[in-house]
Amino acid sequence: MKKTITSILALVCLCMTAYRLAEYPGTEITNGIIQAKLYLPDASSGYYRGTRFDWSGVVPSLEYKGHSYFGVWNAATYDPKLHDAITGPVEEFTPLNFDDAKTGEQFVKIGVGVLVKPDDKKYSFATNYEVQNQGKWTVKKHKDRVEFTHELKDKTGYAYIYTKILRLVKDKPELMLEHSLKNTGTKDIATSTYNHNFFMIDKEPSNQNIRIKFPFDVAGEGKGFGTIINAKDKTLSYAREVVKGDQVFSSGLQGFGPTAKDYDIRIENVKTNAGVRITADQPLEKLVYWACPTTSCPEPYIKLAAKPGQEIKWNINYEFYTF
Repeated sequence: MKKTITSILALVCLCMTAYRLAEYPGTEITNGIIQAKLYLPDASSGYYRGTRFDWSGVVPSLEYKGHSYFGVWNAATYDPKLHDAITGPVEEFTPLNFDDAKTGEQFVKIGVGVLVKPDDKKYSFATNYEVQNQGKWTVKKHKDRVEFTHELKDKTGYAYIYTKILRLVKDKPELMLEHSLKNTGTKDIATSTYNHNFFMIDKEPSNQNIRIKFPFDVAGEGKGFGTIINAKDKTLSYAREVVKGDQVFSSGLQGFGPTAKDYDIRIENVKTNAGVRITADQPLEKLVYWACPTTSCPEPYIKLAAKPGQEIKWNINYEFYTF
């Protein structure tokens, strides 16, 4: 009887999650090889309306050769302003002017807008900061790509035109994230950005079937390292399944060099023989790792800087494969 009730509750939760996925502004893209669903930025009805992550490029579903790569990893609790209410290869920019701003003054997060600093505490990504200026989002939808543009003008002196294109490469099992950032303000922009990479390959839990590979000998310390997960040679591998209550986190994996060739990360499910290779045209600034029971996330950082009038560009590529 207990198992029956548990099964019913799980089914109800799954149905509610599926319903949520269908009720928010979104679109689908395909190149005939990959099929993907995307959520679109919307201040009143968007799936994600938090202040941690860039609002563009939220991907609840991507499929290749019958394998799934993304999904709702935090299905237990949902709030559009919750920082965990996010899916896919989503990005965050470190805040501009936060340390210099006084209580009640403004700071900027690219892809989010102008926010209000509520007190003298350090910046916390989990805080739902008040949004004072959301900027303007423009979205152009195509069969194989979606183009997002976020334009911000504000009295803080920070202003920009940020464009991100999620494009499925013609005739290849690849997703390209193409970025450009033009500084249209009076202040220098200096920030870092990273992709959280909320992968759920075939919905496999974080366990011995998931491995993360690098082109360099990786070393790492932190919560769960040496007990739940091990860094050996060029691979992170699990010693056991990550269960509720576990902490797996390293604020800085080591071993990479100063060139873009080390921005080369593979995440594989050895149970279903499906994987993804992540590369970029920029060198790594930092490499964080985080995992919970449902998702395993290498978080590669890059450093960005643009003076007034300057435009900078960078690309991240996702190559999906089976083995």
